[in-house]
Amino acid sequence: MKISNGVVHKVPADLKKAISASPKFHEAWEDITPLARNEWICWITSVKKEETRKNHLERVEKELVGGKRRPCCWPGCPHRSK
Repeated sequence: MKISNGVVHKVPADLKKAISASPKFHEAWEDITPLARNEWICWITSVKKEETRKNHLERVEKELVGGKRRPCCWPGCPHRSK
């Protein structure tokens, strides 16, 4: 199963595993733009605590499958140039 990366970030192993486990999640992931995928990846990987990362991993599936296209209330990926 092909899982597309973001603009700057590659999909980390834990997110790849979650996407692979759910056809709906995979479909939603592939339906968003590379820039949106980049935002989700950075939102997940930029946290400091492991428990926060786990929470973000759970939320990304729930929110993407529920129709959200980008992480809410987050300023965006600081790693991407304009």
